[in-house]
Amino acid sequence: MKRREFSRLLTTSVAAASVLAPAVLRAQPRVLLRAGDQKGGLQALLDAAGELKDLPYDIKWSEFPAAAPLAEALNADAVDFGTIGDAPLLFTLAAGSAVKAFAVSRSDPYGTAILVRPDSPLKSAKDLKGKSIATNRGSIGHFVSLKALESAGLGFDEAQIKFIPPAEAKLALTQGSVDAWATWDPYTALAETAQHARVLVSGRGLWTGLGFLAGTASALKDKRAALKDFKERVARAQVWSYKNTAAYGDALARIIGIPVDAARLQFERRATRWQDIDAQVIADQQRTADFYLKAGLIKQRLDVKNTFDLGFNSKA
Repeated sequence: MKRREFSRLLTTSVAAASVLAPAVLRAQPRVLLRAGDQKGGLQALLDAAGELKDLPYDIKWSEFPAAAPLAEALNADAVDFGTIGDAPLLFTLAAGSAVKAFAVSRSDPYGTAILVRPDSPLKSAKDLKGKSIATNRGSIGHFVSLKALESAGLGFDEAQIKFIPPAEAKLALTQGSVDAWATWDPYTALAETAQHARVLVSGRGLWTGLGFLAGTASALKDKRAALKDFKERVARAQVWSYKNTAAYGDALARIIGIPVDAARLQFERRATRWQDIDAQVIADQQRTADFYLKAGLIKQRLDVKNTFDLGFNSKA
């Protein structure tokens, strides 16, 4: 083949490829991320910050009332990933789940608290001896309940813990069926601002304030680029939220359907920041796992190092 003819064919081929490439990309099916969320969580944050616009993939949202059913959905591969606290993540990992945490946030743990009725005679964690506490099994509320008992020098069996979902637990507290309710924001902020309850014991000094994005093995393998983009959008949205507190508080209240004062209270005091999964995060998570073992909630020691995917860190 003559050089001139070869050059003409090569130029034609490149031109054809440049025309066809966009069409081929458009023909490829869009990635679908199946996201597990909790009330007042990531969907509300991303929506308010405008980070759900112009997504290069689709998201199917599923909202769960607490971390335990979200963890079950992850384990059943019903969702690809979800937002989950450190304690419930450990609970599902100890049960044999193959999920891994790929992003982490830290928040002020005050709003993860043990609540009592405004007229309750209980004044401190010591007063929980012989009392009943409603919470979700394996939740951060469950964890804080046990830590509060330990901090007061009480045994884990010296209070009766009743496993009740948040909506029913609130009703049980207000009707006097239980003495206390261990829960988290926005439920804590809602109860406080409506004057249905007061904080007996806050999570400060008891809980790390860690929250994670955890994904299934298949999603971390097959949808990695989309998950990385999603993580970056969450981090940007969180920064935006604290630069626009009034706007975000109003948007959060509207999106999740709670009063503005409750939305602002729970958001502003949490002071959430997303960061890399570092040695401190892993050490804190190991301490939580060891405490669960001590409390008898898991049967054998869990080495948490292998439960993280560090490939999503900014320095990875």
